[in-house]
Amino acid sequence: MNTSLNCTSSTVLPVASASVLSPQTWPFSLDWLPMDAYLVGGNVRDALLGRKAEYLDLDFVLPSQAVETAQKIAQHYQAGYVVLDADRQIARVVFERATVDFALQVGDSLDADLHRRDFTVNAIAYHPHTHQLVDPLQGYDDLRQQQIRMVAPENLKDDPLRLLRAYRQSAQLSFTLDPETQETIQDLADLLSQVAPERVQAELNYLLGTAAGTQRLAMAWRDRLLAGWLPHATQRGLELVAGIDKATEQLRDRYPDFFAELTNWLKDQQKVSGMGRSWLRVAKLTCLVADDPPLAEQELWTLKYSRLEVQAVLTVLRSLSLLPEIAAQPSRRAQYYFFRKVGNTFPSLVVRGMAQGLSLETIAPLIERFLNPEDPVAYPKPLVSGRELMQALNLRPSPEVGRLLEAIQVAQAEGAIADRTAAIQFAKRYAEDGASAN
Repeated sequence: MNTSLNCTSSTVLPVASASVLSPQTWPFSLDWLPMDAYLVGGNVRDALLGRKAEYLDLDFVLPSQAVETAQKIAQHYQAGYVVLDADRQIARVVFERATVDFALQVGDSLDADLHRRDFTVNAIAYHPHTHQLVDPLQGYDDLRQQQIRMVAPENLKDDPLRLLRAYRQSAQLSFTLDPETQETIQDLADLLSQVAPERVQAELNYLLGTAAGTQRLAMAWRDRLLAGWLPHATQRGLELVAGIDKATEQLRDRYPDFFAELTNWLKDQQKVSGMGRSWLRVAKLTCLVADDPPLAEQELWTLKYSRLEVQAVLTVLRSLSLLPEIAAQPSRRAQYYFFRKVGNTFPSLVVRGMAQGLSLETIAPLIERFLNPEDPVAYPKPLVSGRELMQALNLRPSPEVGRLLEAIQVAQAEGAIADRTAAIQFAKRYAEDGASAN
């Protein structure tokens, strides 16, 4: 590859057939793309770095007819189509394994459009008809130096989310931050408070989701980017986040199934798991919000986290002090009530507890219960229904039925009963003992 790209010339790029820069990998024919269309943004950057993705995410800029081009391609290929921004003329075509955006060029030339982008590595354009790269800001040099460098301070001011995005892309690419860029971000840090919380949350979720993001998250905190959104984040909290990464490595090696649970989300919420939801992120969030649950709840609502995520964080915060005691004692009754209390948040609680010094050996018996769907302590299965119980004991519907069912489950967890017949006999004795006591 020719590496002498500069701001005045284009370079012809030999394109491998497997590269995203090759139209052979696209879900539509190059014939549908106007001659003045350019591929831009992160997909060009990633292709130059040799990064591959199973799902294509292509961005094109055109000096005119952007929406019309998208519409024609969608109609021809019977693909999904939506206008994302009518004023700015941005449209999207959705294929089975690709999303393709078409946007009107910003400014009166491609060069002007590239000069309005966030970082130089994202300001490289590729002309698929001629295989030429256009690199007016020496972005390719920054790719070789593995650094994130701003195009201009004004561009960061225009969209302050770019301040946090610099750290996310640094983590994503394992790049360093250009010193001048980092100084500018520090000067502009207060502007991040003007950004919509949903957008801030998306960037945070990436940093929370990987060990590579932890160091950049700490950098962002030191550079005051988190002050307006996570005012209770501290150095100790960030050390706990790093501790969670270490705990996650231990769990991956010893309990791969538990690691899979940790990096997953509720089974009935899988369709939105791509939005950054996981028990690992929940655990890390508990380190960055206030220790006081009501304050933590307000911070999470401000960042527009979902009700389920907020409840999960609060459950971990409220249950954390119980974990060492439960892990140290063999009481099946206590463990039963503990699992009832923490529910699906257990993986988050484990890594948070380990980050605070609880050993894997100490907590291993609880993990093994959690991983066993037949375990009567972690997953008690009803031995008898309320209706069956009322028929057997000649009871009317009342709170007493619920208390009997609860007592049966506790007895099952303790190993005292294991089948329907034993459950009904136990309930009769329990009811009689209760009546005698009264």
